[in-house]
Amino acid sequence: MTRRLDADDPCPVRDGYAMPAEWAPHTRTWMCWPCRAEVWGDADGFLRAKQAYARVARAISTFEPVTMAVRPHDAAEAKLATAGKVELFECPLDDSWARDSGPTFLTGEGGRAGVAWEFNAWGNKYANYAQDALFAGRVLEHEKAKIYEAPLVCEGGAIHVDGEGTLITMDQTLLNPNRNPHLTRQQIEERLALFTGARKIIWLGEGFADDETDGHVDNIACFAAPGRVIVGIPPKAHPDFDPAMEVIRRLREAHDAQGRAVEVVELPQPAAIATDWRERLLATSYVNFYLPNGGLVMPAFDDPHDETARAILADCFPGRDILQVSALDIVQGGGGIHCITQQQPE
Repeated sequence: MTRRLDADDPCPVRDGYAMPAEWAPHTRTWMCWPCRAEVWGDADGFLRAKQAYARVARAISTFEPVTMAVRPHDAAEAKLATAGKVELFECPLDDSWARDSGPTFLTGEGGRAGVAWEFNAWGNKYANYAQDALFAGRVLEHEKAKIYEAPLVCEGGAIHVDGEGTLITMDQTLLNPNRNPHLTRQQIEERLALFTGARKIIWLGEGFADDETDGHVDNIACFAAPGRVIVGIPPKAHPDFDPAMEVIRRLREAHDAQGRAVEVVELPQPAAIATDWRERLLATSYVNFYLPNGGLVMPAFDDPHDETARAILADCFPGRDILQVSALDIVQGGGGIHCITQQQPE
């Protein structure tokens, strides 16, 4: 159970900090080297995942520095696979999703800071997560940043912000009984506001087929700019089509923290409806991209919609160099390119 939030507890908003948008300038990107073999199905899948992570790390390193957290006995392997293009941070790890177990970095006048959310492996999906629960704090200590321990079970992939006070999230994730069963929606909103600086929270519904993360928003929708949200649109035959339509309905009825109506950009998702090695729906999503300085690193799925998605994102983010990286071996583990990265702002 999460701890209480008392009136005199330190929190970012009271100290002048807030979570910036992902397109704000970064000092580096954090990643974690794959280490939980079971999520990739077999030894071949595990190897392919490592190769895919290395491709993403090398792609991002063309735009900004990358630090790869790695277990000490995996350091040589990670260094070789990434061709020496990343800095290694040796520490204990249970899994490899830096977005979710890593810190949410903050900006403000008081120097470096970040939020360490309570982490319970996506609603206790995995038995061993003690090291991942400590990972955010270890990163912040390494960066000599002020640590704010949030009394909320949350993962970085569960929230997305516009940098101007608006946050989007899914009912399916943060209102799930496996996360915060003792908290009301209002109490969750209060914690999100105090620890990210959000003044307006837009809840986008539920019903998505993603059982691994319980419908993380970063696979469904994200900000392209303040007042503008990209939403992934699956094929009509996909079970996520109707929930995606509900996301669009909610956004079009909403106003952001600045009082603006929200513009929706529809992004066709992969045409192919496939399953992963567990026979679950493969969580392929073009929304799950990452914005390093001056670039956009997005997934390719060997799908007819790969180029369509690239063109739409190029229009959303003019002036950025776009690198499209094969991500099929990453999504076999339950996440995408955004899920394996975490930005550290300037």
